[in-house]
Amino acid sequence: MLDEGGKKSRGQLDNTPEAIEVWAAELAQRWGGRPVALALEQSRGAVITVLSKYAHLVLFPVHPTSLANYRKTFSPSGAKCDPVDGDLILDYLVKHPEQLRCLRPDTVETRSLQFLTEERRKLVDAHTAALQSLIHWLKQVFPQILRWFDNPAAPLVADLLMRWPTLQELQKSSPKTLRKFFHQHNCRSEDRTEERLEQLRQAVPATHDPALLRAGTLSIQNATRILACMRQGIAEFDR
Repeated sequence: MLDEGGKKSRGQLDNTPEAIEVWAAELAQRWGGRPVALALEQSRGAVITVLSKYAHLVLFPVHPTSLANYRKTFSPSGAKCDPVDGDLILDYLVKHPEQLRCLRPDTVETRSLQFLTEERRKLVDAHTAALQSLIHWLKQVFPQILRWFDNPAAPLVADLLMRWPTLQELQKSSPKTLRKFFHQHNCRSEDRTEERLEQLRQAVPATHDPALLRAGTLSIQNATRILACMRQGIAEFDR
């Protein structure tokens, strides 16, 4: 920290909302509510979120690359040290303010759209990973599913796999039970249902290895549960 007389001071602050609240109030009181320039080596994250709510704190993010190059001016090795970095960031703010841009958050609507879009993308990526895991294990122990259904992540397939995670278990079910299952899942084509039942009768297990079947059953059902939750989450983000 640099006071009006140019005197520099150091301190440590716990990264908690309560500690930051007290610290921000002390700054407001010390400087009579006037704006206080605050430079830090990030432009997003939890710290920025907390600090942004204080009107008297004017935030100036310092790009890590800019700071790294500035650090090499004084330390050719580029070695980092928190107290020294704090001094460097302060020095950079005081001596090169033209190189920094004050953080001015976008509107609530714009930031909401940004956050929602980013989190939805993360969920879609996780959904893709879970689907790949499901396909991997289906190829190992129940590859027929990938031929009988176009989308292994569809609710119809999910319900089927939760009830019959292996071919052996599915073949134990009666045709009447399976017809009822498909009918309850809006499979109205009798020809398509009969075709699937015939394919089921002729199907041969890909493996009889109990170790593989045990791991495959758990993995298939876990992936199925995860995909169902993620589909719901993605739909909520879309809304």
